[in-house]
Amino acid sequence: MGSALLGVVFHWLGGLASGSFYVPYKGVRKWSWETYWLVGGFFSWLICPLLFAAVLTKDIFGVLCSQSLSTLVWTFLFGVLWGTGGLTFGLAMRYLGMSLGMGVALGYCAAFGTLLPPIFKLFVPSIPVPETIIEIASSKAGLVTLLGVAVCLLGIFIAALAGATKEKEMSAEEKRRAIAEFSFRKGILVATFSGIMSACFSFGLTAGNPIGEASIAAGTSEIWSGLPKLIVVMFGGFTTNFVWCVGLNLKNRTGYQYLSSRARVEHAGLTASGSEHGGGSSSVLPSPVHGDLKIPMLGNYLFSALAGTTWYFQFFFYTMGETQMGKFGFASWTLHMASIIIFSTMWGWIFNEWKGSSKNAHRLICLGILTLLASTIIIGIGTYIKGSSGGH
Repeated sequence: MGSALLGVVFHWLGGLASGSFYVPYKGVRKWSWETYWLVGGFFSWLICPLLFAAVLTKDIFGVLCSQSLSTLVWTFLFGVLWGTGGLTFGLAMRYLGMSLGMGVALGYCAAFGTLLPPIFKLFVPSIPVPETIIEIASSKAGLVTLLGVAVCLLGIFIAALAGATKEKEMSAEEKRRAIAEFSFRKGILVATFSGIMSACFSFGLTAGNPIGEASIAAGTSEIWSGLPKLIVVMFGGFTTNFVWCVGLNLKNRTGYQYLSSRARVEHAGLTASGSEHGGGSSSVLPSPVHGDLKIPMLGNYLFSALAGTTWYFQFFFYTMGETQMGKFGFASWTLHMASIIIFSTMWGWIFNEWKGSSKNAHRLICLGILTLLASTIIIGIGTYIKGSSGGH
């Protein structure tokens, strides 16, 4: 029971990190989206994965060099695909807000990232997934865990319904006051693409299982064994984001921001909340003629580094939780997504994104969150049954 509960706790900590990572970006001033996103990305995609794996695992470079080309390539490519989802993930928050944007996008992540690997194993038995969906459903513990996954998806649907209700009942002025560019239609389309592509992270971790096994063989404790494969997956994500952000730096002439303490007049009005978030071109906001052109360089780097490091910790804790889930590790993705939605909704309330919406919308989002909480409890029960009686 302790192992199962510990796994749930780790996934909740990862969800807290993911649901909170964007908050420090709100302290960035006079930087375009592509600048602060890439600075934060260096910490989340490169520095933190290498640093923590080097400190907490054994012979990290020997483990990576011992892998087959196929393992490294597939793990990297899934990371690249995940990176395309990450680029548009911010757009979902831009159009829907932190709570609903994360809720809808991560709903697709939960569905595709949780259920597709054991389904694919029916057709491709060689993929590194412990059991097929049929084998999972053949045990009492597996059925309980699948019930938890279904309840989670129901909670995500209710959260999305709350968003649709919110758009229908709020006036245009109220929508803009809460979320500057609120658009349910655009947001749903972007969140759909982002959610499906972001689920590739789950596939990348699955493809990287041989890396974790090699790390254990090298003497790494099981609980840290997922950290080496994060290096490969996240390097794939870094590649996608680096190319896109540098391209935007060139297109929007914002590359100077990495080194200059003075903003150009056309960029002086940019802030983290005023910039486009999620891969669009930078917003060029008009600034007063006598506006302050000084860029708070130290603060911007610190806030971006904090955001990137916080973002990395979602997967740091995810890999720890995954090691505690045994053959029901497929449910780890659902737990992770559900906890992110819960904590991002909390931040959405703090930032008044639901202010002005009706009582019905508030009831729906509360019901959605309670349903997600129930799903984590059900999945925890499933892992407990598996651990205490072998799952039968």
